[in-house]
Order: sequence, then C-alpha cells, then structure tokens
Amino acid sequence: MSELETNKANAQGFYDLMFNECKPREAIERFVGDEYIQHNPHVADGKEAFIEYFERMAAEYPGKKAHFKRAVAEGNLVVLHCHQEWPEDQDYAGIDIFRFDENGKIVEHWDVLQVVSPESKNDNGLF
Repeated sequence: MSELETNKANAQGFYDLMFNECKPREAIERFVGDEYIQHNPHVADGKEAFIEYFERMAAEYPGKKAHFKRAVAEGNLVVLHCHQEWPEDQDYAGIDIFRFDENGKIVEHWDVLQVVSPESKNDNGLF
C-alpha cells in the first residue's frame, strides 16, 4: 500500500474511531503524533481538548454517525468528505483536512461544515 493510501486509511480509521465508535482517546493514541494542532474554532488546541470535546459530543448525541463519501490524499494531507448524521439535530456535509507528520501520524486538522438542506436549487445533492 502506498503512503498516500495508508494516510487515507489512517484518516478514516481515526475519524471512525473518534466519531462513530465514540472512542476519541483511543483514536488519539493510535493515530495522532506528538502534537495536535486544531483549527476548528469550537475545539481547543491539543489532544486532551480534542478528547474532552468528542467525549461530550458522544454523551450529548448518542447515535451520531459519519459516512465517508470521498477521501483524497496529496503529499502529507488527506481530505475526507463526510455526511455527518446528528440525532435530534441537523445533518452536515463536512470536509476535514488532516496533515500527517513524517511518521504517518496526524498532527493538524481543519474542517468546514455545511448544513444538509432539505431544499436545493439543483438535483445534484451535496454528496
């Protein structure tokens, strides 16, 4: 498996473990390097802040689920396009960007979310 394919698999493994399986500490331990730089304004920098945020999300939104629609890798970056289902809340189309270090570990994260609207001026959908 190429480094790009490995990074894509690891980004998806990380996301699945922390979001779908609600095990953010295990996700951090398995897939994240020495640092974790966060660009999402709702989550503080660092590993512990990430764990605390997603432990709270697991408690507040049991049954939340993300479905991978696309994974793109280039250099040391992986982009995941996901459909996030949040019970009793809105669903989102999400783009997550992960930067990997030289050891194949995630060290930085950016994301952009868009509400899945029931109405659209086209028939193309978000996914």
